[in-house]
Amino acid sequence: MSDTTLRFDSLEALRRRVDAWRSGGDRIVLVPTMGALHAGHLALVAHAKAIGRRAVVSIFVNPTQFGPNEDFSRYPRDTEADLALLSGAGADAAWLPSVETMYPTGFSTRIEPGPAAEGLCGTFRPGHFSGVATVVTKLINQVRPDIALFGEKDFQQLQVIRSVIRDLDLAVTIEGVPTLREADGLALSSRNRYLDPCEREIAPRLHAVLADMAERLARGAEAAPLVAEGTAALAAAGFGPVQYLEVRDAQTLAPVARAEREARLLVAAYLGKTRLIDNVAVVPV
Repeated sequence: MSDTTLRFDSLEALRRRVDAWRSGGDRIVLVPTMGALHAGHLALVAHAKAIGRRAVVSIFVNPTQFGPNEDFSRYPRDTEADLALLSGAGADAAWLPSVETMYPTGFSTRIEPGPAAEGLCGTFRPGHFSGVATVVTKLINQVRPDIALFGEKDFQQLQVIRSVIRDLDLAVTIEGVPTLREADGLALSSRNRYLDPCEREIAPRLHAVLADMAERLARGAEAAPLVAEGTAALAAAGFGPVQYLEVRDAQTLAPVARAEREARLLVAAYLGKTRLIDNVAVVPV
């Protein structure tokens, strides 16, 4: 690990360093992650360096956002590889809190987000967004950044976080960063490494189906028949179950029958044992 990226395991030490940067007039940008870093995360770091003086990347696999039958225990972890990638990307600090630091004995507070957390992943992952809202609020209070960056691949999460920050009057700007994709359209994700070679060949169909649907929705097509058609196309490609494929208002995440203003087309579907999510913008023409 190079001298350009400082590793912090202590909250007190992290705050001392960040406070010193802030006192010197530096703008602080936080990039929250769960590790298993890939090019999408590094693009967030690059953007952080472009818009701020100091990029702080947190790495914490948050147990409270995983359900009892989800992949917390097998979620990929390689801290040293992550730190090497952060050094190469020019991150200024890596914040690696322990579970005991984040949730000490007696911790009993959770944030329950509002309507943005309803439906979509909120239906299939009960408690997930409460865990996300709580840990993100803690990370923001720990680092006290000027800006926090989140990828648009987890679009519902992004909107949940925006609503929590707004409702709690937290002094931070939340910025969404467009999804980074492989050449064949597959959204970059730490969970892509679960896919076997055959599944990896199929996986780009998820985005291809969304892109086709989004183009037709943008021209005024009704959502319901397109959703039925898209669900069938995914099943035929080998996805299943398709947990949801929905058209939502881009700001409120309320369901829409037609894209009369900017909307989002969102999907979650299993490919083998791997749950993939993706979304694309729908901009009426």
